[in-house]
Amino acid sequence: MKVIAFERNLQGTGASRRLRNAGKTPGIVYGVGAEPQLIEVDHNALWHALKKEAFHSSILDLEVAGKSQQVLLRDVQYHPFRQLVLHVDFQRVDPSKKIHTKVPLHFMNQETNPAVKLSGAIISHVLNEIEVVCLPGALPEFVEVDLAKIEAGQTLHAKDIALPAGVTLVAHVEVENPVVASATVPAGAVAAAEGEEAAAE
Repeated sequence: MKVIAFERNLQGTGASRRLRNAGKTPGIVYGVGAEPQLIEVDHNALWHALKKEAFHSSILDLEVAGKSQQVLLRDVQYHPFRQLVLHVDFQRVDPSKKIHTKVPLHFMNQETNPAVKLSGAIISHVLNEIEVVCLPGALPEFVEVDLAKIEAGQTLHAKDIALPAGVTLVAHVEVENPVVASATVPAGAVAAAEGEEAAAE
């Protein structure tokens, strides 16, 4: 995805307020051994881009003064109650150095899961994103989690996720191996099943 930005020379609360009144959002680009660069971005374009999941988890092409650089969105500050982005931070990425970032999880095959269809199980998504390490070129837009075979009473952990080539879990996630999804059968469904069995006897 491409982001067009402009150089920003003035700092301070007053300058930022004037920018926002003019429909611009102040921001900064930092990292990869270069000086931080103050930028401004069209607010409406940024607002719509922020609604797209890929904008938060993909390598972005940020063009400033005709020069393009690869960046990751690192921080967004929103107004407490107005539909307004107050500030945005981008971090430059080096194509040859691994990055540490969060990637969204997309859950697949939940509706066709036998435990859901036959046992009345409810699958809960405990995590909606996972922290990974990879080279920028290998960064997936999202990671698919297959729920086809999770059984009632079972949990799916981070290490159970099939990650794309070149992508690994960050060290602490690897160690903790948190629960990503769980399949539970509500008490009502258990009682109903037992009642049916009793009636059959």
